[in-house]
Amino acid sequence: MNLRGLYAITPEHAGGELLLRQVAQALEGGIALLQYRRKGRQDAREAGALARLCRGRAVPFIVNDDVALALACGADGVHLGREDGDLAAARQKLEGKLLGVSCYDSLAAARAAVAAGADYVAFGSVFASPTKPAAVRAPLGLFAEARALGVPLVAIGGITLEKAPQLIGAGADALAVISDLFDAEDIAACACAYGKLFES
Repeated sequence: MNLRGLYAITPEHAGGELLLRQVAQALEGGIALLQYRRKGRQDAREAGALARLCRGRAVPFIVNDDVALALACGADGVHLGREDGDLAAARQKLEGKLLGVSCYDSLAAARAAVAAGADYVAFGSVFASPTKPAAVRAPLGLFAEARALGVPLVAIGGITLEKAPQLIGAGADALAVISDLFDAEDIAACACAYGKLFES
């Protein structure tokens, strides 16, 4: 999998037409991937609309936690955490689609995820996160250690434009961002600014 750039994750506070407008702006700004994340209340119609938006821009669309919803809405794949079921079983159901896995601060978990068929792994929270304030912190050195796994490495948690360069320098292929992107005054410009960090 070739994943490099801004990995946008939908905000919990936006839904319906507002969410579609915000995602359209993020797509205009050049995000590399979109994850639909709506804890406990993911909506099939909303997911389908987002999938169509992403398809129109040739941007991969991933559903958080829910393999059945990902398959039903025509998503390009799913992202799973440690409590979201068996990875090998998910890999079988997602034949030809993407599987991303949260590995928190654990290189061992990342190795196991790749062995089970993960296309990319995510580490974090790399910084204090407003979305998950109690999340375990992942050291930046993990990215260099995980390079040998041979899959894209995603950083998540408390990421801002100011902090992003140190993550890219540490070896992150993609930066998963919610608040700094979707709370921006100009979402498209913010997405574009993140994208430019990966050009150098």
